[in-house]
Amino acid sequence: MHIPPHDNHNHPIVDVDHPLVPLNYFNIVKLRKGEVFDYRLKAYETCIVPATGTVSVECAGETFTPIGNRGVDVWDGEPEGVYVPTNTGARMTCLSDRAEVFVAGARFGETLKPFAVRADQLDVVQYGSDDTKTHRKIKHILGSAYHDRVGRLLVSELYTVGTGGWSGFPSHKHDTDRLPEETRHDETYNFRFRPNHGSGLQMLQRVDNEPGDAYHVMDGSTIVLDKGYHPCCVLPGYEMYYFTILGGLSQRSLKQYFQPTHADQLHTIPGIMDMVARFK
Repeated sequence: MHIPPHDNHNHPIVDVDHPLVPLNYFNIVKLRKGEVFDYRLKAYETCIVPATGTVSVECAGETFTPIGNRGVDVWDGEPEGVYVPTNTGARMTCLSDRAEVFVAGARFGETLKPFAVRADQLDVVQYGSDDTKTHRKIKHILGSAYHDRVGRLLVSELYTVGTGGWSGFPSHKHDTDRLPEETRHDETYNFRFRPNHGSGLQMLQRVDNEPGDAYHVMDGSTIVLDKGYHPCCVLPGYEMYYFTILGGLSQRSLKQYFQPTHADQLHTIPGIMDMVARFK
């Protein structure tokens, strides 16, 4: 499902108990200097990640400041974030002239402890190649390093390396709990392009070798992925970024199931198995 770019007025784009991705939550909060935003989600753990600008975050009696160091866009610096436990109030205060803040969430029933992830604590992996048109970099904010501190939530930023090309290929899915082959993880994306008048395509093929759907994604588009194989691509001449939220049903580690028709492509893309391992 494609949610076109729009001004959400700080209201959730993917709210709790969403009919397609009930394990996910997503909000974009835009603030001016000195403005505050408060929230508390009873059944979801969350992560606050400034797309641009700088905020302070108060949570469970702790203050994390400053958070975020990016200027004009998501390519202008490294991400930072704050983990907010389930059923815990959080207040963010804008310290820069303006801030645009992603709030990513996953359903989880326990209350853990908050913490900050700084730019030098990111787990970064780069894989693919220009020859295979799959070259990209992933910056894990809440990745495998935090398994003992987070319940079900995985949060990452994905960038094409260079312009044009494919991401999420070979096509894979994770919509069914059937270990050890696959886990159920709902997934939500928010896309950005450089220059920002660029665009791309999100495919969603629900059954192997049968026609699926394709969505034209633009700067600010949100995609919710409930079921099916889901590669995406960006037009030649443009760079693509997407903020990625994964929420697991029964565990945090993601086990992707690669589409049988294209599974042999796993052997053609440099470094892809290292990428797969970082989501575990």
